[in-house]
Parts: sequence; structure tokens; C-alpha cells
Amino acid sequence: MRRRARIVALQTLFEIDVAGHDAEVSLQGRLQEKPLPPRDADFAHSLVFGVLEHLERLDEMIHRLAPEWPVSEVAPVARNILRIAIYEILVDQGTPHKVAINEAVDLAKMFGDDSSRRFINGVLGTVIAEKDIARKPS
Repeated sequence: MRRRARIVALQTLFEIDVAGHDAEVSLQGRLQEKPLPPRDADFAHSLVFGVLEHLERLDEMIHRLAPEWPVSEVAPVARNILRIAIYEILVDQGTPHKVAINEAVDLAKMFGDDSSRRFINGVLGTVIAEKDIARKPS
């Protein structure tokens, strides 16, 4: 069910990103189309609003890790998959890293293309590597 919650969050963030729609209205519309159990709906809500709250930080990280691709030029699906996964790894931290990466790659398989899947996997691998380096005592 968490995968379905991530799909709802991705579709909502994509709609906000591309069409500029209101976050709450977009999310509620998605949840009406694809009802989720309350716990999963809450997870989708936390992903959407967590990403939006930390959007600047997430986009700065994407830009730093993939400087050859300005964030605005990354495909909207890939950009929002990265935002969700980086949010889960660095901010929320409630999802194991491997799960966050696998879920992001699976979303890219469903909604993106081969190049976006590889791009997402590469960026998230670097996020994990940097986090591991930062955690090691000096």
C-alpha cells in the first residue's frame, strides 16, 4: 500500500509542478480517484507536504548532484521522484535507504523511461554515499 501512496504523492506533486494546482485540492482529487486506507493516505499527505516544505533544499541537492542537468530541465516525473526519495532519505528518514531507492526506481519504471531510471538510481546512490561519509566519525 505504501507504493500506492507514493504513486498518489508523485501524481499530486507532478500536477502541482506542471500545472501549478493547489496542493490540498490536487491531493484530495487523487485520493478520491484512488482511495487509500487512512494510514496510507496520511503517508501520501506527509510525502506531498514534506516535499513542498523542503522543496528548495531538495532542488538544491538535485542541482548539486547532477549539475549538468538544471533542475528545471530534468523531466518532471524524474524530478518529482527524486524529490520524494531524497525527502524520505534525508528528511523523513522513516524509510530504509534501500527501500527508498528501490521504490524510486520502480516509480521511474512505471512512469518514466530507461534514462530517467538510471539517472534517478545514480543521483540517489550519491545521496546515500554522501550521507554515509557524513555519518563516519573523523
